Amino acid sequence: MGSEYVGRTGNRRRHSRRRFLAAALSAVAAPQIIPASALGMGNQVTPSERIAVGCIGHGNRGPTLMRAFLGQRDARVVAVCDVNGGQREMAKGIVDKHYGDSGCAAYNDFRELCGRPDIDAVCIASPDHWHVLHSLEAVRNGKDIYTEKALGLSLAQDKALRAACHRYGAVFQWGTQQRSGENFRFGCELVRNGRIGKLQTIVVGVPHDFSFPTQPTQPVPKDLDYDLWLGPAPWAPYTYHRCRPWTKEHSYGIWYHISDYCLGGIGGYWGIHHLDIAQWGHGTDHTGPVEVEGTATFPDDGLADCAVSWKVEHTYADGVKMIYTDNKQNKQGVVFQGTEGWVYVKRGHIDAEPKSLLDSQIGPNEIHLPKSSGHQRQFLDCIKSREQTVSSINVAVRSDTLSHLTDICTRLGRKVRWDPDKEEIVGDAEASRMLTRAMREPWRLDA
Repeated sequence: MGSEYVGRTGNRRRHSRRRFLAAALSAVAAPQIIPASALGMGNQVTPSERIAVGCIGHGNRGPTLMRAFLGQRDARVVAVCDVNGGQREMAKGIVDKHYGDSGCAAYNDFRELCGRPDIDAVCIASPDHWHVLHSLEAVRNGKDIYTEKALGLSLAQDKALRAACHRYGAVFQWGTQQRSGENFRFGCELVRNGRIGKLQTIVVGVPHDFSFPTQPTQPVPKDLDYDLWLGPAPWAPYTYHRCRPWTKEHSYGIWYHISDYCLGGIGGYWGIHHLDIAQWGHGTDHTGPVEVEGTATFPDDGLADCAVSWKVEHTYADGVKMIYTDNKQNKQGVVFQGTEGWVYVKRGHIDAEPKSLLDSQIGPNEIHLPKSSGHQRQFLDCIKSREQTVSSINVAVRSDTLSHLTDICTRLGRKVRWDPDKEEIVGDAEASRMLTRAMREPWRLDA
């Protein structure tokens, strides 16, 4: 599926142009004036310094992410890709209108976009079951990647992408944009610097899932490549609600609640956002729990089969417990509870007890978490600097692991013991097998 690639074409191209420009300037007589814009300075960006971006997936999150890149002066969206013809043409229309031309290429097959040597970075907002395969194809073709959450549908997928990012030196930004939010960073800094005393419990609440009735089989629309939409997922008869990114009744599509394509609220639909913040505030970005135990309620039948309600306890080696539930049982957001107070964060809101914590200043010798200039903006900056993003691939795998362990223990109905150093389930062969997923031919992780 992926082609062998050595080096990074986009960055090598930009660096060679910088050297050429510097050599040319050294040969110019002193009195000659060179406009700042020709050097990539001021408010202008030279073509050699502009990051060429391709965008895959234009259903729910895709258009929002693409518009964010359109708003960056040192980036240019040059190609879009979607298996739905209407969504593909919509995306191309947005790009062409923004730039005032018709230069944006539109592809049905992601491999054509990823194979273009002039593209530096790929933004991936396809359905969850495609995230890793799309990302692998981009990375193996020398691209840096912004990949929407969740990461993969199995830990094996996550680890394969991590290995590829390390092998090819790819800059990776995960779509857990809360790490670029000031209130989340400050709340986590309060916890990490002991402002609430010794951390004891983390309570995470996220939007619950819902059931959805079985739908009749329908003809596949002419403008949809349904086989490529299914991709590595098991074959299933087409019905409108199976692969629509949204419906009139639900702002998120039904596929978010079908386990062949997503882990539901426990994972990519919403849960991973707050699980990721729990990891950040706990300081466990490079480890995880040692035991996971809980229960969940699943639909009896219908098109959707992800858990509609759950309560799961993650126990860490330091004794901290994370209680993870749907928001019917706990309010949405993350509550860090310590021996001397608590901090509560969610989007657009932070609270604490004692209230004086909200006026705290983090001292110069205390822990300061990475400060992001904005999720897309920081990604572009890191492409240039080759530094780690705030939501790097290592962070993504560890946070995503919590979703997988939650899903596994609730489906099995028993405690799962986890070795965070080896990243293995301990003493449970059946549970261990659930860390991988079969893929429909011809799709494979190692292709």
